[in-house]
Amino acid sequence: MAASMLVGLLGEASSSHPWKKAAQQQLLPPLCAAVLAVAIVAWCAARAAEWAWLRPRRLERALRAQGIRGTAYRPLAGDAPLSYRLASEARSRAPLPPGCHAIVPRAMPLVHHTMNEHGKNSVTWFGPTPRVIITKPDLVRQVLSNKFGHFERADGFGQVTRLLHYGLSIHEGSKWAKHRRIINPAFHLHKLKRMLPAFASCCADLVSRWEGLVAAADDGEPCEVDVWPEMQRLTGDVISRVAFGSSYLEGRRIFELQEEQVHLAMLVANKIHIPGYMMLPTRVNRRMKRIAAEIEGILRGMIATRESSLRAGKETSDDLLGLLLESNMERSGAPAAAAAVTMVLYEVLRLYMPVSALHRRTYKPMELGGVRYPAGVILTLPLLSIHHDKDVWGPDADEFRPDRFAEGIARAASSGGDAPPAFFPFGWGPRSCIGQTFALLEAKIGLAMILGKFAFELSPSYAHAPVHVALVQPEHGAQVKLRKLP
Repeated sequence: MAASMLVGLLGEASSSHPWKKAAQQQLLPPLCAAVLAVAIVAWCAARAAEWAWLRPRRLERALRAQGIRGTAYRPLAGDAPLSYRLASEARSRAPLPPGCHAIVPRAMPLVHHTMNEHGKNSVTWFGPTPRVIITKPDLVRQVLSNKFGHFERADGFGQVTRLLHYGLSIHEGSKWAKHRRIINPAFHLHKLKRMLPAFASCCADLVSRWEGLVAAADDGEPCEVDVWPEMQRLTGDVISRVAFGSSYLEGRRIFELQEEQVHLAMLVANKIHIPGYMMLPTRVNRRMKRIAAEIEGILRGMIATRESSLRAGKETSDDLLGLLLESNMERSGAPAAAAAVTMVLYEVLRLYMPVSALHRRTYKPMELGGVRYPAGVILTLPLLSIHHDKDVWGPDADEFRPDRFAEGIARAASSGGDAPPAFFPFGWGPRSCIGQTFALLEAKIGLAMILGKFAFELSPSYAHAPVHVALVQPEHGAQVKLRKLP
């Protein structure tokens, strides 16, 4: 309107004074450009205010009106400063006593603090987005089952997630369903059994390396080994050999690049809620993009080579890549001891679940447990905290008791009976981890081969200090004393 008035005035002036016509023609373009610039700035300011202040306040009021309390919203930063402070305080405390499994205050300090201050159903802030904590196992199962697609996957890491892994776990809708159908057959137990020789070969390499360390120790004394990097190496070797077979070295390179990518992602974790941050040409951002491009190039090269072999009629390899390609082309063309080991693995996964929480977003208003959540709210499912909840697992929730799984997962919680399970080591529902059978099979073979050769105990140098850095892991390693069995 202001521009129209100015143009009108200029027009009147030019009709009475023809000599001013040239001046009008010179003034009009910069005037329109200035008005347009002001309009763009005003629009951007309104959008920024909506994103950073107005919308978060509306969501906060809607949640508080239904009795959900939590940390106060701080513009832009959200709970990032509080989370950093609590994490620093948790790490500064003395390590836990050996045998103490109450790790939630160390591994999930923000969630633990918020639930203590505001109750189990409370809210924290990731930038301008509220994260509502859901701890009731039946509500967690309802969210993860997601039968009608009302709860979208939401990790809050945006482009960082795509740089870390662009695959099945981040797809949605029909694209996810298509990829899951293609991948599922490769993880059936009868096909995983074809990979047992590769599993055993990697474990044998580990045992042989440890035997050499024990033999080199003086006077037959136990040898101290930090098993945390050893287990990481074993996992990388198994994944590389089983997934890529003859392309083992390339697979190992991918694993090393992924480890570096995770480390870089943690460096930017508290900044990625800022719009456009990942587009800035910082040193970390540039390196992450180069890593992602290198991984994609290696994978495309291996896939192209295998596809050519398959089309030429050559025999399919027994590695995971061969099984996946075979599945894709088909679609497009001793009991007591084993049970005891399974119970031990389940109890370890309960107490030290690697993925501490999952997140889902409401894309439209949804009712859950008597609360109506507005669109755009993230539901945080703190699975590690649920696994340590005394209201769910009983007063011994923080104790190591594998026998609680003696009658199966459904009866492991304190409620027992036919109550639905509250055990989520691999998620739940249709998006549960597709590699859970693979992981358990690898762990069982590794344990069997290690325990058949060595006796071990905790080293006096071990400090029990679990922390969450992408995954729950020991902050100072996991040192044990190894002794060769006769």
